[in-house]
Amino acid sequence: MKVGIVGLGLIGGSLGLDLRSQGHTVLGVSRKARTCELAIARGAVDEADSDLALMADVDAIFVCTPIVHILTTVQQLIPHISLDTVVTDVGSVKASIVKDLSPIWKNFVGGHPMAGTAESGIEAALHGLFAGNPYVLTPTDVTPKSAVERIETLLRPLQVKLFHCQPEEHDRAVAWISHLPVMTSASLISACLSESDQAVLNLAKMLASSGFRDTSRVGGGNPELGVMMARFNKSEVLRSLSVYRDRLDQITQLIEQEKWEELQAELEKTQAARSDFL
Repeated sequence: MKVGIVGLGLIGGSLGLDLRSQGHTVLGVSRKARTCELAIARGAVDEADSDLALMADVDAIFVCTPIVHILTTVQQLIPHISLDTVVTDVGSVKASIVKDLSPIWKNFVGGHPMAGTAESGIEAALHGLFAGNPYVLTPTDVTPKSAVERIETLLRPLQVKLFHCQPEEHDRAVAWISHLPVMTSASLISACLSESDQAVLNLAKMLASSGFRDTSRVGGGNPELGVMMARFNKSEVLRSLSVYRDRLDQITQLIEQEKWEELQAELEKTQAARSDFL
């Protein structure tokens, strides 16, 4: 197939690398000429330009811009593409995007690859970034089956784990396992930085290893992405943060009251539950 990618950052670039490795022709669009040059040089696209007219003759388009730009990007694409073109996105919030785009483009399929790194930009693009990871599609009752099948045909060879769900279910679920971790991880880093003794803070930085690396990774990621998660999934992020704060308060009380057996029971429960998520 001939595939278009609008937005040549980590996700768009990685999709390009993988789709080209499957024999597809990939055309990319980026606002920056330098990004277009790097995408071609890295082998993420066959051709790249800043003009959306490049998308005129493609079978499917992945919109890989920040969430805030997805709607306007599709609106700007519409004059250039054929009615048969299937458009999908990679935004980490789905309900608002699907609500806005389904009425203006019948062949729109909401999508969200559950993969990424702490890095951003075309330089961070990786072969195999999506392999073995969930990739969520959120078709609705009015989404043409043929449009979903076209996107699935492109994604399956990338060895992703395909899931279908409703956009609202997606947003509630990812608030727990993606958006909440970003906020709590960022809060962890911020809490560490509040240490008033500079010598202790410096020592903590030198001693930080696997535990801190694992729990701080997503909090040290792209700030723009974190803001978009909170902005476009506000109600679910706030709800999950409220529950998380309650759980922290419970653990705080157990420690204050020296209820060590109850604390151990809680930690045993979470130890056993973790494997259900991973």
